[in-house]
Amino acid sequence: MIHGHTWKGGASPEYRTWTSMKSRCHNPSAPNYYKYGGRGITVCEQWRNSFAAFLSDMGTRPAGTTIDRIDGSIGYVPGNCRWATASEQNSNRSCSRMVTIGGETHTITEWARRAGVSDTCMLYRVRRGLSGEALLRKSHHGKSL
Repeated sequence: MIHGHTWKGGASPEYRTWTSMKSRCHNPSAPNYYKYGGRGITVCEQWRNSFAAFLSDMGTRPAGTTIDRIDGSIGYVPGNCRWATASEQNSNRSCSRMVTIGGETHTITEWARRAGVSDTCMLYRVRRGLSGEALLRKSHHGKSL
């Protein structure tokens, strides 16, 4: 099928993403296979067999993004993938510590940004046992507690 995403000497970002995704999940010789296919992460049959289907579901890749699995424990399937920035992907890692305040759940990094303090400061607060709104309160010095 002619899709207009490859040309002599190059390919579109979407096409490169598609080929890389399939390789890391289904080619045991791929450098990162052990992190993906070796752990049972696969590309759904629909996307594996058709770039057009992948492109139709994912759309054009916005600048500054790469493919991200929303639930990292399952594979590349429609509804579980998005184009995400590096920051969004880092927040979506299994090792990211999540904190819920007022019904909103975010990473420690995101709460620190919202409170105007460093990640280290926010992590210190969490380790001290502070929770909820106390994590975001300002101290008497005008800085967050």
